[in-house]
Amino acid sequence: MAGDPSSDATVALARALEGAGAEILELGVPFSDPIADGAVLQRSAARALAAGTTLADVWRMAERIRRATSLSLVLFSYVNPLLRRGLERSAREAKAAGFDAVLVTDLPPEEAGAVQPLFRNADLETVFLVSPTSPPGRMSRAARLSSGFLYVVSRPGTTGARDSLPSDLSRTVARARRAARENLPVAVGFGIATPAAARLAARLADGVVVGSALVAKTEENPDPNDAVVAVGRLARRLVGACRRGKP
Repeated sequence: MAGDPSSDATVALARALEGAGAEILELGVPFSDPIADGAVLQRSAARALAAGTTLADVWRMAERIRRATSLSLVLFSYVNPLLRRGLERSAREAKAAGFDAVLVTDLPPEEAGAVQPLFRNADLETVFLVSPTSPPGRMSRAARLSSGFLYVVSRPGTTGARDSLPSDLSRTVARARRAARENLPVAVGFGIATPAAARLAARLADGVVVGSALVAKTEENPDPNDAVVAVGRLARRLVGACRRGKP
């Protein structure tokens, strides 16, 4: 989450994640009504907003992360902050700040026909979400609109760490792969918190997304230096498990 607990800490956390072996960073735009997020990310967004984080601050943090790391950057946002600034302007500014892709959490594929081209015209890859409850038509639309990767939500509901992955995840990923083009990667997220879960997800998908479990380490460690160490330590374990899970 950009700005939690501060701009400097956000950049330091990004560097720690790269050092742990992460390849892509989803940088979240704090929003006051994050309906897809669980308690951990809700509190993180509230802290970032309380610290005064704006969309312009997110651009500045992305610029710093781009200079400090080689991570690919995904703008992770709800649609309202981008609409308020103007979608076309937001897309241009995001690209100029160093983002490679955008994922608008509450933009369903059925309503994205006029929006996705604005991002693609700004040379941003687009990422859409599918879930176990997505019917074939929605999965196909989401895959057609996605150019970076297709994001498979592991379970219905909000983000947040879970003790295990659902038993039907392999079927959901298989459905997503059938919907995706041959060269479109599939990533799995929502609820992945442990090395064991990451290893299982890595056996099924091309990418594994972890959010709440890492943000929780920031919340548990109020000192930014301690948070950087804790996040880096967990990320190394998760990356190692993903690599062991690959065929």
